[in-house]
Amino acid sequence: MSSEPASIESLRVLYQSDDYIVVDKHWDVRIDSKMWYEKQTVQLQLLHHFPHLADPSTYYGFRFCHQLDFSTSGALCVALNKAAAGRAYRCFKDRTVTKAYLSLLRGWVENETRTLDFAVGKNSMEGKTHMMCIEGTEGCENPKPSQTELIVLEYGVYDGDPVTKVLLQPLTGRTHQLRVHCSAIGHPIVGDFTYSLGADDSPYRMMLHAYLLRIPLEPQQLLVTAGDPFIPTVDPKWVPQRSLRTLEATVEAVLEHSKTKEKEREVARSEGEKRKQSKQQRTGESEEQRRVCQEWLSEWAGD
Repeated sequence: MSSEPASIESLRVLYQSDDYIVVDKHWDVRIDSKMWYEKQTVQLQLLHHFPHLADPSTYYGFRFCHQLDFSTSGALCVALNKAAAGRAYRCFKDRTVTKAYLSLLRGWVENETRTLDFAVGKNSMEGKTHMMCIEGTEGCENPKPSQTELIVLEYGVYDGDPVTKVLLQPLTGRTHQLRVHCSAIGHPIVGDFTYSLGADDSPYRMMLHAYLLRIPLEPQQLLVTAGDPFIPTVDPKWVPQRSLRTLEATVEAVLEHSKTKEKEREVARSEGEKRKQSKQQRTGESEEQRRVCQEWLSEWAGD
């Protein structure tokens, strides 16, 4: 990842198999578009690099398993056939997918770890219908529960202003969730033009990057990371000053927690199946006992 604008050639592949491709989406492109003036999209980049993998039966030629905002970079998974898309879809639907984003936030975030719990809804205010908002704000329609885990990695400055480097783990998948949650606690994402109401327009990009993607597919999980773009060698305007924890150790902890939750779900599922089978067996025994009893009564009545 660099600070250079996207081109049709600038497609970085993080992972490829017969079923999936994971690319490092550039911060300067949309995923797909049918508009004639959109010359740079991930869809067109894939078509340029992998024309033989395109499926003409799909609307965009490729099956994108999830979404990233236009100005968000990072790991984006593409399924290469219908069956693979279905398997990935079930993981996203069951919320077993682990995603973690790197971001630079305005100001110094006081709490080192925090759960952001704000219901997110559609903004119905005039001129803001392209935006989302948190429950309780004027014009917020149909807010839905939304949770994000925030972990502070480093404190520093960006172009002379105080900023905090964080890892964000969305526990739900609402539109613009991370951007809205960070804005709600008074620490908007650096370069977020939309949720700064046009004020934060000096950085070359919005500082939000999908760093980690884990999809617990069977028999083999899909696990990729998409390099850290928020380092001084990529953007010298970012100057770290104090580190609280390393990215590697933090991601490892996130993955361990996800695997623990996965095991807990498996145990709960297994116990549920055992209870169901036990109930069926008891019901079966009861029916057998009634049958025997009815036969005995019939014989007794006959005597």
